[in-house]
Amino acid sequence: METLKGKSLQFSLQNMKNSIRKESSSFRDPSGFIFYQNNKIYRAVTQLYKNEYDLLIISGLYDLLKERGLLISHKEVNGTLLQESNIYKILEPELIKRISYPYEWSFSQLKDAALLTLKIQEISLTYGMSLKDASVYNIQFHKGRPIFIDTLSFEKYTENKPWKAYGQFCRHFLAPLALMSQTEIHLNSLLKNNVDGISLDLTRKLLPFCARFHFGLYLHLYLHSKVQNKYQGSNIKVSGTSYKLSKNSMIGIILSLRQSIETLKWAPINTEWVEYQENGVHPETYKIQKTEVVKNFLSQVGPESVFDMGANTGYFSRLAAMKGADVISCDIDPACVEKNYLTIKQNKEENILPLLFDLLNPSPAVGWANEGRVTINKRFKTDLVLALALIHHLCIRGNIPLDKVAAYFRQFSEWLIIEFVPKTDPKVQVLLLNRKDIFNEYTQEKFEAVFSLFYQILDFKNAGERVIYLMRRKDND
Repeated sequence: METLKGKSLQFSLQNMKNSIRKESSSFRDPSGFIFYQNNKIYRAVTQLYKNEYDLLIISGLYDLLKERGLLISHKEVNGTLLQESNIYKILEPELIKRISYPYEWSFSQLKDAALLTLKIQEISLTYGMSLKDASVYNIQFHKGRPIFIDTLSFEKYTENKPWKAYGQFCRHFLAPLALMSQTEIHLNSLLKNNVDGISLDLTRKLLPFCARFHFGLYLHLYLHSKVQNKYQGSNIKVSGTSYKLSKNSMIGIILSLRQSIETLKWAPINTEWVEYQENGVHPETYKIQKTEVVKNFLSQVGPESVFDMGANTGYFSRLAAMKGADVISCDIDPACVEKNYLTIKQNKEENILPLLFDLLNPSPAVGWANEGRVTINKRFKTDLVLALALIHHLCIRGNIPLDKVAAYFRQFSEWLIIEFVPKTDPKVQVLLLNRKDIFNEYTQEKFEAVFSLFYQILDFKNAGERVIYLMRRKDND
């Protein structure tokens, strides 16, 4: 089969016309906003931010952060793109290929994002600047590592003023990390419904009693929360020296936050899903056969981008990445995603993005007008979907009909490599334990008939009792 490459589209650049379109979620900061034109992304800097932007550039802070890979790079472009009198500069930032959210990250991804934010704040102080906000959404993962993306988050440092972003940092980073480490790893999902971070009151209620003996958590969560509650709603203005904070004291707070975060640990154990790949019931010949089939299908398609929907610890994601594809590597299990990310860090892999997803309950559209955070089917358009050892979990564990699975998959890509797992498979038998088998439609014949309504089945190969298919989407919308 002739090698074919589809066109990889980013969620924010789809259906773009020559006209200007402002990013719907970019309206909170009067310093500037994001907009799109001619399939390109731009950041407008308003006159209100002129002095801070000039200081960021002239001081050398921007160049240093860019050279160290801590801040996304940009180039200044023709300011006449926008016919608005309050525009000072137009920036074209380096493109982030995939936008992800903190509730989709592993523990170490969120931890690295927190440490990056603190590092940038510490460096900024030495250049006479400070971060005016410390939102977790200012971080994205780019070429295998976290990077700060909001160029307009810097302001001139004022001596003896406290760090105004301190509370936000604690809600956005320290609170979820503490809960993930000390209480339950899945609690970063609270960020879905708490767009400005997890409240410190809720955090201390959910933390175990022993967390009080962690000095950093006691200082930055418990004591911080008590101070907030004491003065909440008060119209008393405290004057004098009590609110003054020298630069050295601010650096001390940053170092204390860093130490607090560095001491938070979470070690992934061999969960059901980790063992699924590492200690499976299938013979080694199955994995060898499956590997060869997937490699062959990938070579036939030659995708530039791949969405591996059930990636486990990333074995098949790496097969695609080694062939040059940019890969979104997703799994439902935090331990799998954590191990995948740690491997990426160790090997310095740049074209795999590991994310935590439950396809039966994917990330929703949240925020103002449901436009602040968008769903995965709008963010992750790729050339090819990998759906290996996944269909039985969706259809039997999740009770999703075959036609709905096929219709959902086709939203993401033109090409599909999918593995059908029959009822006789030991893994399916485990799913059917202690429940009535109502899945009469779950057969290979029915699977092929249903998916043929949405895809052209181009090839299929056996790997043990399982069957791996190569399909191409039909243009029948």
